Amino acid sequence: MRRAVSLIMNGMQPSRLAAVLAVWCLSLLYVLFQGGKTSIMLFSMISLLSIYLIGAGFGGVNRVIAQRSVRGGAERGVEQLHAGEQVSVKLEVHIPGFLPTPYLIVREVLQRHNGDSWSFEDSVIPNLRGAGKLVFQTPPLERGRYVFSKTEFISEDIFGLMEHKGRLEVQTNFHVLPRTVYIPKWQRNIRNSRLGGTHTTISASRRETTQINGVRDYVYGDRISRIHWNATAKTGTWKSKEFEHESFPRTLIVLDCTAEGYNHAQQFELAVSAAASLIEYGAKEHAGTGLFTTAKEARMFPPADNAGERMRMIQHLVDIDYNRKSKLMASLETSYRHFPKGALFLLISPMSGKDASEIMRWVETRGMNPCFLQITNPRKQNQRDDSIALLQSRGISSYSVSSLEELPAVLGGGT
Repeated sequence: MRRAVSLIMNGMQPSRLAAVLAVWCLSLLYVLFQGGKTSIMLFSMISLLSIYLIGAGFGGVNRVIAQRSVRGGAERGVEQLHAGEQVSVKLEVHIPGFLPTPYLIVREVLQRHNGDSWSFEDSVIPNLRGAGKLVFQTPPLERGRYVFSKTEFISEDIFGLMEHKGRLEVQTNFHVLPRTVYIPKWQRNIRNSRLGGTHTTISASRRETTQINGVRDYVYGDRISRIHWNATAKTGTWKSKEFEHESFPRTLIVLDCTAEGYNHAQQFELAVSAAASLIEYGAKEHAGTGLFTTAKEARMFPPADNAGERMRMIQHLVDIDYNRKSKLMASLETSYRHFPKGALFLLISPMSGKDASEIMRWVETRGMNPCFLQITNPRKQNQRDDSIALLQSRGISSYSVSSLEELPAVLGGGT
C-alpha cells in the first residue's frame, strides 16, 4: 500500500521571521549611520544569512514529499498479517529545493481502532538531492485496524540557528487478522432424532458416496474395485478412483460477546481466535460455515462455502469487542429465525453450568444440533467445572480449551 501526499506550505513562524528582519534592519541602520567597509561587509553577510534562513523557513521541510509502504513478516503483504506478527514500515522522503538539509527527524504515530497508539522517532540524513529513507519495525501487533496519523518532520539549518517543523499526512491503514491454528480434523458426533434423513449421523468422519469425483494416485491398501483401469493404462502408473464425500450439516459458529462473561481481554482473544480457526477449517473441508456474533450490534453471516464470505467473516472478527450488556439468550431469541434449520450450532463462550445447559436445551428445541466450546480462563487452567461432562452425558459434543494450541487436540485431530 503506497500513498504520496504533498505537505501544505505553512511558512516560517512569525516570531522567528520578525527576529530575522529585526537583525537585518539593525545592520542596515548600522550601515546608514556608521558607514565604512566593516559595516558594509557585516550588512552583506547578514543579508545573505537572512535570505538563507527565510528561504529555509518557507521551503525545505515545509514542502516534504513522502510515501510509505507497509509489509508484513517475511516480505508478505499486509493483507496476510495475523496477530502477534511485526510490521515493517518504510518511509521514503524527498525534500525539494536547492538548500541543503543536514538531517531530518521523523516522528510517526500508529493508532489502533480502540485508541491505543505507538510512537516512533528516528533520524534521516538526506543525500545531496534531498532524498532519504527510513525503515523501522513495529512491536508485535494484536488483531485490529491500524492507521498512521500525521507524520512530523523536524530539521535545522546548517548553522543550527533555527529549527523548522512540518507535518505531513500519508494515508496508510492496514488490518491485523486474529490468530489462527491449523485444525487437521474435527471429530463431530452429530445426531438429532427430530431431523432424520441425511442430517442424522453418528459418524466421526464423512463417508464416501458412489459418485466419482476424479482420479488420484494409487495408495497402498486401496481395494481392487477402486483402481481406475483406463487411467492406469493411459498413464502407465497405478491410479485410483476418488469419490465424493457426504457433507456435514451446515455449521453456525456463535461467538458470545457478553461483557460480563469474560474475566479479561486475553480470554476473549482466545474465543475470537478459536472462531477464526474453525472458519478456516470449514473452508478447508468445503463445508458450509456461518458466523453469528452477539456484540453490541449482533451480526449474522449465513453458512456459505466460498472464499468471499469466509473473508467477510474473518474481517468482521478483526475489530469485534465483548461489549454486549444484555444476556446471550436475549440476543439468540431475537435472531433465531435467521438460523438455518438442522445446522450444527457451535457456541463459543466462557459460560458454564446451568447457563450452558439452558442454551443447549434451547438449541435442541429450535431444531438444531447443539455443540459447545467452553473458553476457560487461561490464568486458571486447573479450575474446571463439571458442565462439560454434564453436557457430554446428554450426548452433546462439548469441549473446553484454555489456550489456542489446545484446540486441535481437543477437537480430536491431534496436535
